Amino acid sequence: MKLLRRGNSDNSDKHDSASTESSPTDVSPPNEIVGKGRPTPKRREAEARRRGPVAPPPMTSKEARERRKANKGTKVDRKKASEERRASSADRRARMLAGEDKFLLPRDKGPVRAYARDLVDARRNLVGLFMPLALLLIFALFLDPAVQAYVTLAMFVMMLFMVGEGIFIGRQINNRVRARFPETTDGGFKLGWYAFVRASQIRKMRAPQPRVNRGAAV
Repeated sequence: MKLLRRGNSDNSDKHDSASTESSPTDVSPPNEIVGKGRPTPKRREAEARRRGPVAPPPMTSKEARERRKANKGTKVDRKKASEERRASSADRRARMLAGEDKFLLPRDKGPVRAYARDLVDARRNLVGLFMPLALLLIFALFLDPAVQAYVTLAMFVMMLFMVGEGIFIGRQINNRVRARFPETTDGGFKLGWYAFVRASQIRKMRAPQPRVNRGAAV
């Protein structure tokens, strides 16, 4: 019995000593940084460091005006930027008037609309005379009150001609477009109205500018 007790006590002593030796005495604390030696900065902090220190808000309205003026740059820089914007705008307008598809309005883009414009520009349209004739008739109203009835009748006849020619142009353009582009979905009233509006404009004021002459085969 003594031997067994002595053996148990020896085993317990060995177990205690082994557990003492295997205890992690050299484990770094949880807050210790291992690796590059510093914590990884947050994204907001990194962006703030790249931008530099943030200037304090202005205390007076004068200081705010001076800061805005400084941010805009010198007078020479502002003049140069304004000239560049005007040149860029003029270049985009010139390209739009030339018919480059990239610079056209959404209503004018596509080969179907370009073909419709060519058809309208190649024919002579009576509806294109409506605007100048309407202006002449309006001025005639102020010349002599006795001619008002005749002017009103003339404008009514012009409106009838406009409606009739607009229907004719719309149908003609739709038929030609369906024959040229059988798979297109652009047609019907929208395309007819588009052609009518272009035909009612003065030729020199049309945008994009006409690419074909009157009477040309399209």
